[in-house]
Amino acid sequence: MNLLIVTHTVGKNDGQGRVNYEVVQAALAAGHSVTLLSTTVDETLSRRPRITVVRLAPSRVPTRLLKYQSFALRAAAWIRAHRAEFDVVQVNGFIAWTRADVNAIHFVHTGWFKSGYYPFRLSGGPYGAYQVLFTRLNAWCERWAFKRAGVLVPVSEKVAAELVDLGMPRDKIRVIHNGVDNVEFSPDPSQTSQRARFKLPEAPFMLLFAGDIRTARKNLDTVLRAMVTCSPSVHLTVAAGTDKSPYPAMAAELGIADRVHFVGMIREMPALMRCADAFVFPSRYEAMSLVMLEALASGLPVITVHTSGGAEVITPECGVVLDDPDNERPLADAITRLAADPLRTRDMGHAAQALAATLSWQTMAARYLSLFEEIAAKRKIGKKTNHNARTHRETVSVKT
Repeated sequence: MNLLIVTHTVGKNDGQGRVNYEVVQAALAAGHSVTLLSTTVDETLSRRPRITVVRLAPSRVPTRLLKYQSFALRAAAWIRAHRAEFDVVQVNGFIAWTRADVNAIHFVHTGWFKSGYYPFRLSGGPYGAYQVLFTRLNAWCERWAFKRAGVLVPVSEKVAAELVDLGMPRDKIRVIHNGVDNVEFSPDPSQTSQRARFKLPEAPFMLLFAGDIRTARKNLDTVLRAMVTCSPSVHLTVAAGTDKSPYPAMAAELGIADRVHFVGMIREMPALMRCADAFVFPSRYEAMSLVMLEALASGLPVITVHTSGGAEVITPECGVVLDDPDNERPLADAITRLAADPLRTRDMGHAAQALAATLSWQTMAARYLSLFEEIAAKRKIGKKTNHNARTHRETVSVKT
């Protein structure tokens, strides 16, 4: 099978890029040939046999909005010129002005815009107006791309529901959850606590929160308000860059700055997760959170909300799924119950790790490959049928 994947980034340090990275690895291991039409590709992939990298240089036009459109136009032109070379073409959301066999959907702009938590307004100054324009244009482009894909592959049932709301036929939707590295992210009882490595106190019950905190989407504000009513023995580690973030000041205003530890952007996330007792992630809008899966693999009970994609995989044995992301009271209650019952928290951690074992990158990639092979086989049958029909017509014509 000759596979074409179109995406901006293929690499281990990018959410969507990591999904594509794992799919490519699995395709190569299965003996398939892969072409990547992309801007950035992990060098370890570039050197592999049976892989071709077609790099589209970053555009020099201003704003991300125009850069994406530039990529989409150039990618479409390349695909039209080479489409016959491939058995399957996979794109990611709106990325090219062309049809595709498979569209893997990691985010739906319409879903975010209509979620009730979208923070930008046209009246919010130049930046707010630009964000609204960016979202609305991308929402329109996404619908265009979704309608022109043979199969839609959302990363969660939450995203699948958003596609149905957009009018996409349910029978062309196949949910494939993201995966996780169960080796890199795993409990390690042989290691003593590494909290000192991150300048964290040794004694407290430690929650972990990770995500972009420059805006309110990931919902650190509700976590901080919940911390106010939790026991002083409960602390929170925040793994995120604090530049232009309002939350360090908010923690100080709430009188909990001594219990909230902002450790910045962390590259060694597996080690940091081994310092935590539970993971808290009440995101107001999420398609499918990779960091939540990493927390499960690390043996951490997860406290999340229904608005966070991926909450659908959380069971009562390994976590808590709340209804309202803005209500700090049930969040504080859930935290308090975990902190007060170490044995239950330990058992939930074991269940979390067992669940993550069913959501490996290998499992995810195998489902993508199965879909690709199904499409390629149908195309092969279709070509053979068309060839036979054409041969029959020519034979009849000669006899006549």
